[in-house]
Amino acid sequence: MHAQSQNNLSAPAKTTVSREGGLEAIETASRDEIAAVQLERMQQTLRRAYENSPFYRAHFDKNGVHPDDLKSLEDLARFPFTVKQDLRDNYPFAMFSVPRNRLARVHASSGTTGKPTVVGYTLKDIDTWAQVVARSIYASGGRPGDMVHCAYGYGLFTGGLGAHYGAEKLGCTVVPVSGGMTERQVTLINDFKPEIIMITPSYMLSVLDGFRNAGLDPREASIKVGIFGAEPWTNSMRQEIEDAFDMDAVDIYGLSEVMGPGVANECVETKDGLHIWEDHFYPEIIDPETGEVLPDGEKGELVFTSLTKEAFPIIRYRTRDLTRLLPGTARSMRRMEKVTGRSDDMMIVRGVNIFPTQIEEQLLKCAGLSPHYQIELTREGRMDTMTILVESTEDAAGEGARQGSAKELASHVKSTLGVTAKVDVRVPGDVERSAGKARRVVDLRKKD
Repeated sequence: MHAQSQNNLSAPAKTTVSREGGLEAIETASRDEIAAVQLERMQQTLRRAYENSPFYRAHFDKNGVHPDDLKSLEDLARFPFTVKQDLRDNYPFAMFSVPRNRLARVHASSGTTGKPTVVGYTLKDIDTWAQVVARSIYASGGRPGDMVHCAYGYGLFTGGLGAHYGAEKLGCTVVPVSGGMTERQVTLINDFKPEIIMITPSYMLSVLDGFRNAGLDPREASIKVGIFGAEPWTNSMRQEIEDAFDMDAVDIYGLSEVMGPGVANECVETKDGLHIWEDHFYPEIIDPETGEVLPDGEKGELVFTSLTKEAFPIIRYRTRDLTRLLPGTARSMRRMEKVTGRSDDMMIVRGVNIFPTQIEEQLLKCAGLSPHYQIELTREGRMDTMTILVESTEDAAGEGARQGSAKELASHVKSTLGVTAKVDVRVPGDVERSAGKARRVVDLRKKD
């Protein structure tokens, strides 16, 4: 019997959430109850954005819509999309819906591809964020009193502080390690014995290497649950990590523009997709080309509307992440399938659309290859060339073994993806490592 939350389902989240013995009431509510909460909060959000954000007032007016036009959840499709460029064009604070002096915190992207995208939070937003991350950790199998080794990056990146506040909200002990300094990560895990680690999956592979380099058996480590996010990863990688550490590996999803980590999370008992916390974030799937809303079950681009944010409500934000919506299983809220790639990091090689995760799936089939890889795109004359840089395993590092692994991977890629790839199998430690998000694709083609 799930414990009932003291919150009214249609009311904004309160400061504390009791989890003694079970879940919040909204997590097992009926679809009708969830839809009623969503509609009320969506109407409030559209009104808040229109009345307080100059950007959204102009955006709605230009597209001939008004918050009063939303009579049902389906009416949201009448409202315009928000895209990343809108945030850059309104840098730094012009999209916010509260005065600057009401902001409790500001986060921003690195700005490596232009002006940074800036997001802001009121104190209530920070509390709401902590609650959805706490819900995510609980769904992952974490419980009050567990120690959480937080190896997401701190600072302007939302990962570290988002995970940190959520773990504290749940009642966990937090070790705020941040990323990098892998030897220290291994030492602290070995000495402090945390039950949970929050980290990018690619960096977890570096930590795995660190355990082995230190002569430690990762299966003897204390970690029982790994909560991995910030980049797409495959079920094959999940299996490798779970086998290596004798642990459960679950997926957490979020992005700064929508909130940060904690928008959706897998449940450890099913691991069948990420339950979206639909009382705070309303999902849609659209055709990336036409913008048409697609029915549940069809694959397309994920779009989010925030339902409870004060400082920076976001309306129909195009995430560029590709997935599909599925019915709930362990929770009433709908699931999103693991993200398979992005509509804007898709590689087009000789007319074939390819995502890094598709390459990863193939290399993980090869026993002599490790999961450390990078894809280089070059152009020879008028032809695109894809080179996969990947490391051998320790027991397959000889020249002959590496040549055999290269042929095997090239064959897999050709037969499944229909493209010819050069494969450069290097000795262990010779492919660029990540202390955060992995840089999977290096595009060296000259732009026309």
